[in-house]
Amino acid sequence: MPSNSVLPLAVIFDMDGVMVDSNPFHLQKWIDVLNAHGIPYNPDELPRQILGRPNDYAFRHFFGPDLPDEEIERLSGELEGMFRSSFAPHALPLPGLRELIMECHEAGVSMAVASSALRRNIELVVDALNLRPFFKFMVSGDDVTHAKPHPEIYLEAARRLEKSPGGCVGFEDSFVGIEAVKAAGMKCVAIASTFSAEELQSQTRADRIAKSFKELNLVELHHLFDGQA
Repeated sequence: MPSNSVLPLAVIFDMDGVMVDSNPFHLQKWIDVLNAHGIPYNPDELPRQILGRPNDYAFRHFFGPDLPDEEIERLSGELEGMFRSSFAPHALPLPGLRELIMECHEAGVSMAVASSALRRNIELVVDALNLRPFFKFMVSGDDVTHAKPHPEIYLEAARRLEKSPGGCVGFEDSFVGIEAVKAAGMKCVAIASTFSAEELQSQTRADRIAKSFKELNLVELHHLFDGQA
């Protein structure tokens, strides 16, 4: 591990609920689909059941474990098409995100996106925010075998960046995402955009919880590594 004077080596961003406030649109698309098919759900539990998880997990949870792959692919295509058309006009960076990205860029800190979303969705959002030049890589759910909370997507991002996972910071908003970052051996900053800071504090192992990127800067990220040689 390098001296903490040069940490973090890299920062890795989830997308939905971290870079953009897209989760209300994801929730609505699922509500529309479940209602259309007459499938009951608990509105209070729905965010934990779908956010940060791949579509096949949620489809099998609600439609049954024997739902054929072909039907999942068809339903997922409809679902994500609904998301792109409804969200695209509303794509704005969460407050303080652009400033932190610029600070990291100017300091030479490598950056990547690691999102369970389809690559097409990630590219739509990143381009809408005009942030593509700042990310060396964008790792999507299409690029990995194991979904969050498995750490594969974060380990793959670190591998592509050629950085040690122990020197990286991952930004997440969901419970499964935070678990994935920690399982990868990275520091985790939880953004309280989807779940409350109190829930994240009591129910996750996040190293830092922030209500907004406005609370964060590179010095704050450096302090996550205090005590490390």
